[in-house]
Amino acid sequence: MAVEAIGHWTLPDSAYAMWVRGELDAYLRIPDDGTRVEVVGGEFVVSPAPVFAHAVILSDIQRGIDYARFQDPAHPWRVVQAINLDLVEVGDGYIPDLVVMDAEVEERGLAENATYLRPDQIGLVVEVTSSSNAHNDRRPVLGRRVKPTRWSGYARTGVPYYLLVDRDPRDPGVTLFGEPDRREGSYAVLGEWKFGDTVRLPSPFGFEFRTNTWKPWTA
Repeated sequence: MAVEAIGHWTLPDSAYAMWVRGELDAYLRIPDDGTRVEVVGGEFVVSPAPVFAHAVILSDIQRGIDYARFQDPAHPWRVVQAINLDLVEVGDGYIPDLVVMDAEVEERGLAENATYLRPDQIGLVVEVTSSSNAHNDRRPVLGRRVKPTRWSGYARTGVPYYLLVDRDPRDPGVTLFGEPDRREGSYAVLGEWKFGDTVRLPSPFGFEFRTNTWKPWTA
């Protein structure tokens, strides 16, 4: 079974610098099969390609946004999946499952043939957990050394909203985080839903999606 791997190798440069230059995948000899290489808390993280159920969840969310746009052509939000996100302030580089941005950001990205997005270009970021990497998507676990996660990285760089779909069978659900505290690297909880609920995201987004077919991961 494919699992996430966290790297402690000796690299010729920092993992973040190599990620930004597009050299990290080749240096680690990562196969071109959907495997993702990110830098979380200064360490490189190699994650397997998402499974089918994971991809369906992202498609359901994207359909909710597309439907809102169909109903109102002036709906400002656009969505992309698996785009490079450069968090230069914390020296990390992520590949979020899904990013929601303003239409103007999409237009500029296409015009400039952008390689990366920045946190200040994002309205909402979505992560869907898998059994191998859920710890990196959630808030950090308190201990003698609090290890940064994507949750804290998004907060420290000011991403306004973070939607976490946690497929953990012990407590599956959806949580909307907001009001990022950049100094503390933390979010407030703005909404929580169980699998089976219809998720209605508040202003400024104004779209909804169903979760009735979503399932927790299996062992």
